[in-house]
Parts: sequence; structure tokens; C-alpha cells
Amino acid sequence: MGLRAYMLRVYNWMASGLVLTGLVAYLIANTQLQALFFQYVPALGTVKPTGLGMLAMIAPLGFVLVMSFGVNRLSTQAVQTLFWLFCGVMGASLSNIFMVFTGVSVTRVFFITAATFCTMSIWGYTTRTDLSRFGSFFMMGLFGLIIAGVVNMFLHSPALYFVYSAAGVLLFVGLTMFDTQNIKATYQQVAAYEGPDQAAKRSVYDALNLYLNFINLFQFLLQFMGVRNSSND
Repeated sequence: MGLRAYMLRVYNWMASGLVLTGLVAYLIANTQLQALFFQYVPALGTVKPTGLGMLAMIAPLGFVLVMSFGVNRLSTQAVQTLFWLFCGVMGASLSNIFMVFTGVSVTRVFFITAATFCTMSIWGYTTRTDLSRFGSFFMMGLFGLIIAGVVNMFLHSPALYFVYSAAGVLLFVGLTMFDTQNIKATYQQVAAYEGPDQAAKRSVYDALNLYLNFINLFQFLLQFMGVRNSSND
């Protein structure tokens, strides 16, 4: 299996996962399933997650940890199944965006994210610049972003939130380029030593990395460009 065929497999997995995530999010937000995950609190004038909703928000992290620690133990079928489950649960955790933001703005930001992601991924695939030297920088930035997000949960500072969102967009734009180049480089280094089964499993993990970059970039851009529903103003 050549590099182009492998990259096509990775992008197919990623795109299929995004489709599943979007379908689950839309169905929960626009059907009676919404009541299982969210409830309206009249005293606060807003929607809050139920116990199941909170579980859906936390569960994706569990799936990522299981897949990460089980990379050498899980079968290809198990990895593929976990990926589909992860994408479905992620859809449940993101369903509230259809209640917070207008459908038009969600759609618009999605296509802006897709265009940005495709551009950065193509650049990462074709550039001759070695992005591996930025790996530690991206890792520190990711940890810094997590810390800033936790801190602002208590401070509720608009200025810090703006900086946090801007840094998030820049970080995941950079990670998209970095991960794409890393997938290409890794394939070229180990393809000769892997069998079809191992390559198939690795393609799911590579798709997961790109999927997470897309989802995070989408969420940060939505904070900047999304138009909130009037009922949530």
C-alpha cells in the first residue's frame, strides 16, 4: 500500500468519523433525545446537562485513553469499533452547540474549519520544512491551553477567554500541519516492516489525531464566529 493510498485511508476514517459525530449531535439536539442529555433550568434561564449529558462529555477522554494505552494490545477490529464509539459519544457531547448557536452559524463555521484544516493539512503534507522541531513547543502549548482553560473556569475573565480562544485556534492550526507531516514521515519509515493488519490499525490512530485537531479547531473558531441563539443571550 503506497503513501497516497494510506493517506486516503486516514482521511476517509477521519471524514467518516466527523459525519457520524455531526449526525449524532444533530439528532440529539433536534429530537426527543435532547431531554435525556439536557434540561432547561427556569431559575437560571439556561440549559444544563443531565447526568447522562455529563457522562457523554467525559466519556470521549476515556475512549482516547483506552485506545492510547492499548495501541499494542488491541486488535484492528477493536480499534475500529472504539473509534466509531468514540465519534458517536463525541457527537453526544457536542450536541449542545445546536442549542447555543444558530444552525446557520454552526454550518458556516464548519465549512470555514474544513477549508482551514484542508489548507493546513495539504501544507503539512507538501512542505519541505521540518516541523518535528516544533513538537515540544506544540506539547507545551497544549498543556498551557488546558491550564488556562481550567483557570478561567474560576476567573470568568473575558480577556483571558479571548486569549485562550485565539491561542487554541493557532495551536490546532499548527498541530494539523505537524500531525500531517508526522503521519507521512512515519509511514515512509515503517511501511516496509508492517503487515496490512498493522497498517490498517495505525491508519485509525492517525485518523484519530487529525479528527481531534479538526474538532478542537472547530470549537475554538465557533467561539469567535458563532452566532448565539437569542434565547441564550
